[in-house]
Amino acid sequence: MKHIFLVFCLVLCAILLTAYVCFRLAFYVSKKQRKDPDPYAIPPGKIYEPHREIMVKWMKEADALVHKELSITSFDGLQLYGNFYEYAPGAPIELMFHGYRGSARRDLCGGVQRCFSLGRSALVVDQRTSGKSGGRVISFGINEHRDCLDWVRFMISYFGEDVKIYLTGISMGASTVLMAAGTPLPKQVIGVVADCGYTSPRAIIQKVICQLKLPAKLLYPFVRLGAILYGGFDPESFSPIEAVKTMTVPVVFAHGETDDFVPCRMSIENYEACSSPNKLLFTVPDTGHGLAYIKDPEGYKKALQSVS
Repeated sequence: MKHIFLVFCLVLCAILLTAYVCFRLAFYVSKKQRKDPDPYAIPPGKIYEPHREIMVKWMKEADALVHKELSITSFDGLQLYGNFYEYAPGAPIELMFHGYRGSARRDLCGGVQRCFSLGRSALVVDQRTSGKSGGRVISFGINEHRDCLDWVRFMISYFGEDVKIYLTGISMGASTVLMAAGTPLPKQVIGVVADCGYTSPRAIIQKVICQLKLPAKLLYPFVRLGAILYGGFDPESFSPIEAVKTMTVPVVFAHGETDDFVPCRMSIENYEACSSPNKLLFTVPDTGHGLAYIKDPEGYKKALQSVS
């Protein structure tokens, strides 16, 4: 009996330890990871190097523009921050969300200029765990979409009942805004832009595990258990592919066709499942993750205008 109990304890410890390691790798952001010595760092990967000059230029241009720092307290007590860039008083505002382990200034570079070119203001948000915003746990949109809804409520209170809001996101930010748009929204939200979003946290986590040449079916349960036990959330509690089935606001799904991080087929699946009567799928050939706007800025803007 003692041997059985000992074996049980060892197995339990191994499960909990594996789940904790998975949690740290997938969801946790340490103080060291939050610090980036290069204020004009671009995303890692060779596909971004040809665009370094324009990305840095966009970041510096945005830094030079007049902007105002705004903040809210999240549903779970975190202080979240964003920068507001006003095109003109009363102009529609894009509420913009960046990607996994990214930052607003890096992932959304060029976003403010794009907004201005369309006659829109921009509120560029650092998601929980990024920039000045609090938090240590990334939840692949599960908590972040609730933050998005908190920002929407703040905007209505701050800018007035007549404010017009677009929800915009890239990568994890795209999935964040899709999940937010799958809940009842105030009338002030008039559109969504989802650039290279995934279908579900489970799908993208399993895809990355496979990409690392590891057994996804074996490891994913430990990843999910780590999220539940140590992160306080269940990655299967909600998903973009579920959310879009109840969407009613206009939406643009944008994606690079050769995206090897979030496959383009995920935006296609989200588009096909979407119930919005006003939806558009915009894809750019020979384009990697998060580069659709850089590769085809005019086509991108026309797509956004077509569902305005």
